[in-house]
Amino acid sequence: MRLPVPRPRSLAGQLFAMQAVLIAVVVAGYALFTYISDQRQAEEAAGRQAMAVTRAVADSPSVRAAIRTSDPSARLQPYALRVMRDSDVDFVTIMDPRGIRWTHPRADQIGKHFRGTIDRALKGESFTETYTGTLGPSVRAVTPVVGDDHRIVGLVSAGIKVDAISKRARGQVSALLGVAAGALALGAVGTYVVNARLRRHTHGMNATELSRMHDYHQAALHAVREGLLMLDGQYRVALINDGGRELLGVEPDVVGRSVAELGLPAPLTGALLASEPRVDEVHLTSSRVLVVNTSPVSGGERRGTVVTLRDVTELQSLMGELDSERGFTQALRSQAHEAANRLHTVVSLIELGRADEAVEFATAELELAQALTDQVVAAVGEPVLAALLLGKTAQANERGVELVVSPESRLDDGLLPESLPARDLVTILGNLVDNAVDAAQGSLRARVTVTAYTDGDELVLRVSDTGRGVDPDHAELVFRRGFSTKPAGPGGRGLGLALVRQAVLRHAGTLTVADADGGGAEFEVRLPLSEQGAVVAGSGA
Repeated sequence: MRLPVPRPRSLAGQLFAMQAVLIAVVVAGYALFTYISDQRQAEEAAGRQAMAVTRAVADSPSVRAAIRTSDPSARLQPYALRVMRDSDVDFVTIMDPRGIRWTHPRADQIGKHFRGTIDRALKGESFTETYTGTLGPSVRAVTPVVGDDHRIVGLVSAGIKVDAISKRARGQVSALLGVAAGALALGAVGTYVVNARLRRHTHGMNATELSRMHDYHQAALHAVREGLLMLDGQYRVALINDGGRELLGVEPDVVGRSVAELGLPAPLTGALLASEPRVDEVHLTSSRVLVVNTSPVSGGERRGTVVTLRDVTELQSLMGELDSERGFTQALRSQAHEAANRLHTVVSLIELGRADEAVEFATAELELAQALTDQVVAAVGEPVLAALLLGKTAQANERGVELVVSPESRLDDGLLPESLPARDLVTILGNLVDNAVDAAQGSLRARVTVTAYTDGDELVLRVSDTGRGVDPDHAELVFRRGFSTKPAGPGGRGLGLALVRQAVLRHAGTLTVADADGGGAEFEVRLPLSEQGAVVAGSGA
């Protein structure tokens, strides 16, 4: 049969036991110290009391007169018993200079030799001592009786038994022990209350379990790639892991600082300061696209907020590329449909015997398509941007918008540096074109004009449309995530221009919006082509 192994005592239980033992030891030690101290003080008090009695007796004229009689005991014994009773001492012994007793509490001891030290008294000195005599151990005082001729004519000794002194001390210690027991009980109750609260906070775990949990906690914080941020009730950073610091781009020493002091974008700061939970909200920092979830810590009063952060920058970029590919597919499907219509037209013309007109129609369509391709490729030699513009041209035509590349455009292949990846250019130019097509659609002679050229050590991308333009009051708001003047779709609105601004800032460029010459809005992006230019531009931002 396997015996169950007892579970280690919880941390609260260990602290309670330790505190109870500590209080008991302190009280017992204090009681012992007090008992010894009281015993010593009682003995000193008994010595002073005995000394006062012996001096009073030695100075009494009746004692000196009785000593000069032929039978001192007859007069001194009643006197000594009376003094002993009145002064609350255990004995008063009057003796001659040789130490022969004239008085004693026990009559059978009269005439016998005094048990104790008398040498110092014979020299005229009064003193106290602890000595074991006929009555047992006692604290006694001895004083000489000096006659009129200044000679020592007798000795007086008075004492209190040690048992009586101990009894007095024990009475005081009993009272002290009662107080100590009350203090111990009160301390035990207080300790129990404190430890009950501690047990509630530690969930009954012992020190080993808490230490192990702390180690797991630290390991998990450093291992999790997602960002974890914990805020206290005053919205100060209580905890942040390595992933959170990296995703938010903050310094390591942010613990204890308010969220408003971290320098985060205003929408993200607002989400972190919100009292209600946030679920899968997309927010942009200077270089990342983050999915933010917030949850308040339950427990009555507001204790804080737990924030999780996921980096979806790459995912958002891939989604943008997927949207572009989907647009290309739709454009190809539309072109295939149009090509089929044109082919049917050519076939029909041939069947009608109008071969010349069929050739003329087909040639015109080919020349139109080739002219568009030649125009784009001649202006923009960079293959990725050229392919993007061709696809966007087809998409725009499907929506009734004419997309043209301005004659000013000139961007040769191989001109862009490696520090300016094609993916970021697709993000910038693709979103600007999509935004312009949305704005121009439905307007009179709907058109989007794209201009791409280099100006010194800068790449200039300019997109204008014939839409309603941008309200000057919204010139800055249009670049914030979530802002849009169009109704929200299934995937939300207001992310495209925010992604454009994020990519531009990441490359230390500039992004501006102004009114176009023919009406509508004109967005201009300037990106440094050299790393040195990017550094200079970034330092001046």
